[in-house]
Amino acid sequence: MSELLKWFEKRRKSKAIALMQRHLATTMSSVEDLERAVKAAVDLNEKEAKAAIVRVASSEKEADGLRRAVMTELACRELPPLDRESLMNLVKCVDMVADWSQESSRVLSAIPMEDMPENLKKALVKMVEGAKECAMALRKCINRIPEKREEALQAADEVERLEEKVDDLFENSRRLIAREEKIRVGTAILLNDLFEAIEMVADRCEDACDRVRVIVVCQ
Repeated sequence: MSELLKWFEKRRKSKAIALMQRHLATTMSSVEDLERAVKAAVDLNEKEAKAAIVRVASSEKEADGLRRAVMTELACRELPPLDRESLMNLVKCVDMVADWSQESSRVLSAIPMEDMPENLKKALVKMVEGAKECAMALRKCINRIPEKREEALQAADEVERLEEKVDDLFENSRRLIAREEKIRVGTAILLNDLFEAIEMVADRCEDACDRVRVIVVCQ
């Protein structure tokens, strides 16, 4: 077992790990609220969509603060430089999931959903559901590191499969936008930006799982 994994096992109740767990939970909340915002928006529930978008922004801000706290705490721990760097890189990747959730919600808020064709609404909902699945698999992956390393690797593989599914949905959404004649050019551009931002949520989940593999296998 690597020294880093031993550190995980011995210090499950340490401040650094507690902060990492809070950071992960806050990031997951940002993705869940992004899904709620999208579904409320396509249902033309403007009040709920706005409320969910505000929660995404709040979670992203909180995640940023927790990321900085984790970095400070890890800098003070008795870890070899490479192990410390591996943990910091993992936290940075997880933080990017919250960042892209925030970016997605910002673009969402600028799109007039009342004129959106149903096929694009359905594609959007599938995309955000796929991104949330990636995030939930990522949470499982990271939570399994200390004691169930094989399950962590299996969850990492699941994130990769789910991310590929989101990639396929993204490509399909672009084809739908290209064929759509009923929406304005500006709206089409924003909608493509939204699909791309949601796809980036899934991409960053995959990046984080690659960091988990480094910790579990290569350290």
